[in-house]
Amino acid sequence: MSTDSDEISESVGSGSMPCYVSLDDAILLGQCEVDTYRASGPGGQKRNKTASAIRLRHQPTGVVAKAVESRSQHENKARALKRLRLTIALIVRRSVDIEAYEPSEILRSCISGAGKFAIGKRDKRYCIVVWEILDLLFACRMQVSTAAKSLGLSTANFSGVLRSDPAVWRRVNELRKDEGLGSLK
Repeated sequence: MSTDSDEISESVGSGSMPCYVSLDDAILLGQCEVDTYRASGPGGQKRNKTASAIRLRHQPTGVVAKAVESRSQHENKARALKRLRLTIALIVRRSVDIEAYEPSEILRSCISGAGKFAIGKRDKRYCIVVWEILDLLFACRMQVSTAAKSLGLSTANFSGVLRSDPAVWRRVNELRKDEGLGSLK
């Protein structure tokens, strides 16, 4: 709870929740309560004298993200927005009708003809893809093999995709635990 597209909503299966992670930065920021504050800790003489740390609270979902690394408020705001998108993708679930599910165009574009999955964390579509994958997994009751089959991927390849990002891997295992399933190794 707590990319750059003109589309404000995109549904997955029969889900109707807006695709917050695909919103333009200005629109997403407009949905947030923005707090600036002074960060503590090391970082030089100006660190504790300027309010450069940023905390974003996304009003529709309650998701919170912050950034304190830079002395630049502008840089911290950009980092916080990036973290907000990923956190929304990891935490907020949309409903997926497994019977009617078709991967989105963005997700399909990340799957090669050989059934391999390829998208980097720096790709602007990454959070959208993570959100759709986790929604699909959740709809499949966290059964990796079922979700992989829905995407036309092998279970091993899909597991590799999940494992490639430690935050995604951790979240998948948390959701599996909530379903009473064991952790993926």
